[in-house]
Amino acid sequence: MQRATKRVLLTAVLLALAAASTACLPNPPPVHIVIVIEENHSDTSIMGNPAAPYMNSLAQSGAQFSEYRAVTHPSLPNYLAMFSGSTQGVTSDACPAPGSPYAATNIGGELLAAGKTFVGYSEDLPAVGSTQCSNGGYQRKHNPWSYFSDVPASSNQPFTAFPSDFDQLPTVSYVVPNQQHDMHDGTIAQADTWLQDNLDAYAQWAPSHNSVLIVTWDEDDFVGDNKIATFMTGAHVKPGVYGTNYDHYSLLRTLEELYGTTTHAGAASSATVIDGCWN
Repeated sequence: MQRATKRVLLTAVLLALAAASTACLPNPPPVHIVIVIEENHSDTSIMGNPAAPYMNSLAQSGAQFSEYRAVTHPSLPNYLAMFSGSTQGVTSDACPAPGSPYAATNIGGELLAAGKTFVGYSEDLPAVGSTQCSNGGYQRKHNPWSYFSDVPASSNQPFTAFPSDFDQLPTVSYVVPNQQHDMHDGTIAQADTWLQDNLDAYAQWAPSHNSVLIVTWDEDDFVGDNKIATFMTGAHVKPGVYGTNYDHYSLLRTLEELYGTTTHAGAASSATVIDGCWN
């Protein structure tokens, strides 16, 4: 009897711990999440850098993740990883990626299957649904949703389609600046100015409209262990610096948990949820 009682108590404790692990996620979840992806810089080149005053102001007013890492190098496999929980075996930036279009589970398809909405907005994308490899400062290697068969062409939009009425945004959207504005070819200062000019209105609107802005990088610049700046601001975000080990799979898993997808994409199934940073 005593042993049975201990088993019951242990089960109760484990269930309580499991519940606590996700208890800090906001409920209801954000109506909108916008994720901006920058390029090829380590966290030490961004955080505290006077060339990036706007980005640092966002990080200081929100939640900054000081131990967030990319998955690999170069760009495309990181974008595929953050979108689908797997690099899909890709090791280069070749366009089109070998084996695409992929039928693998991904956050775009998961959201649509769950009755939510998803759009990726790419600066200089030549047309809605385009699978063109490059155009101006646009590169398809920075557009992972264009590689998956269950993401409709209508979810692959140029940045010019980003709505000025933020109520019209999808549940989750990704924003990819062109290579001049994402630090790939341009400077940190240029990227900082572009972000402020194009996303500050949303950042100011988000806290009072149950919405969140997340800024991350695809990978570092080979100066360390692929640690990249990642921060978020908006509704229910508790300001502070959080030192838990996170990566692109963690962000993917957090989106899945927030919006109740019935599946987990690839490595997101075992990834750490980003929680504890929500009011």
